[in-house]
Amino acid sequence: MKSILLIGLGRFGKHMAQKLNELNNEVLAVDINEERVNEVLPFVTSAQIGDSTNEQFIASLGVRNFDLCVVAIGDNFQSSLETTSLLKECGAKFVLARASRDVHAKFLLRNGADKVVYAEKEMAIRMAVRYSSNSIFDYIELTPEYSIYEISVPTSWIGKTIIQTAVRTKYHISILATKQDGEILPLPKPDYEFKGTETLIILGHHADVKKLVD
Repeated sequence: MKSILLIGLGRFGKHMAQKLNELNNEVLAVDINEERVNEVLPFVTSAQIGDSTNEQFIASLGVRNFDLCVVAIGDNFQSSLETTSLLKECGAKFVLARASRDVHAKFLLRNGADKVVYAEKEMAIRMAVRYSSNSIFDYIELTPEYSIYEISVPTSWIGKTIIQTAVRTKYHISILATKQDGEILPLPKPDYEFKGTETLIILGHHADVKKLVD
């Protein structure tokens, strides 16, 4: 469990607040809009209405006490930039900031953000990968070269074991788990036999996975 300061309660911030709550974190949610603050009250530890570009207000939050500060402001880049800078000046341990463009990310990093996320960009890439192939069901990018994929079992593998298909030596991928009916079996053994009714959670280079699913 972590203590998290979440600033900005638009759609992105609201969804993040809900998920952080599900993961049993302590969340202080902040927004300048009273209606947005009221909407998240049922699933955050506490919430405040305030201007995050105001130095006195930010100082009053006890920023140093939070494990993570999230700047989820998406509709006003100047406010996002000023908030990020103030958080670091007040001693924030780690600031995660939302950006919509590369130029925004550069400025946020220069002003103290420890990590920048592109919510819309990352989702667009994920959906493009997911829906451009009938064999890919999910996708999480780890680096520009390697990702985790959920894929269907290649037809030629059905009835064979992992060792028989020479997954790592021939296809250069690692099988992290199998998934069937919502249940995950992590790290299947070399003698695991593919049925064709399950999906596979694999780790691999983009080029190698593309060859496998094409």
